[in-house]
Amino acid sequence: MASPVLRSVHVYPVKSLGAHPSEEVAVEPWGLDGDRRWMVVDKAARAITQRQQPILARIRAVLLPGGGVALSAPGHPPLRAEVPGADRMISVELHRDTVTVAEAAAEAHAWFSEVLGSETRLVHLDEPAHRRPVDPAYARPGDMVSLADGYPLLLTTTASLDALNDLIAAGDRPHEGPLPMDRFRPNVVVDSTEAWVEDHWRRITIGDVPFSVVKPCGRCVITTTDQRTAERGREPLLTLARHRRVGKQLLFGQNLIPDGTGVIRVGDPVTILD
Repeated sequence: MASPVLRSVHVYPVKSLGAHPSEEVAVEPWGLDGDRRWMVVDKAARAITQRQQPILARIRAVLLPGGGVALSAPGHPPLRAEVPGADRMISVELHRDTVTVAEAAAEAHAWFSEVLGSETRLVHLDEPAHRRPVDPAYARPGDMVSLADGYPLLLTTTASLDALNDLIAAGDRPHEGPLPMDRFRPNVVVDSTEAWVEDHWRRITIGDVPFSVVKPCGRCVITTTDQRTAERGREPLLTLARHRRVGKQLLFGQNLIPDGTGVIRVGDPVTILD
């Protein structure tokens, strides 16, 4: 088998919105440059994701120079949201974390409220180096994360997706497969490996950038959401529950923490150090 390589790179400028593929991207201590620096919250300042609003999958955000985003959604006029100033700081709830962020302009709140059909606000993480530490059970002191669920990057492999799709094809709902990789919303996708081998990785490099492989990713209902139509099925959770259950978690992919900074590029070699 050929040596592992980086197949694709994906940045999610706004948490739970559509992916923005990149040929190359800078790796910062808290994740990929521009990844999940924006987020939508409800009127109680709690994060809104595809768990509550699958329609978020159909909204696109493209990074602008300076960190703003260009937003688009079917049936709605496009909108540009610029990075807000430090005079608009609020506290929001993301899972069990309280995070200090900056509110976007009122027109961004109105735009998302119209698209989602409920009162919402758009917020921006201005200082990822200081705002949100990674779970200390899996990280070193000082490791930080953006507005991602819990870890700076998520890695998946094409071989494991192929193996999962074979299991789906042999299961109770074969008509729901094969599933595309975007169901799992990875940052980096690795090609030319054996299925599930990433379960055993502990340290890798992508190009010249080192990473710690710290924790398998427990999957949720978002993986059942078609990222183009926002419709939901039962796969892959049905098959993961039968074949990839550890305790209460259904596993696919691995969470990464950068051990350095640099630029990663599609086609870079992936070296398994441990």
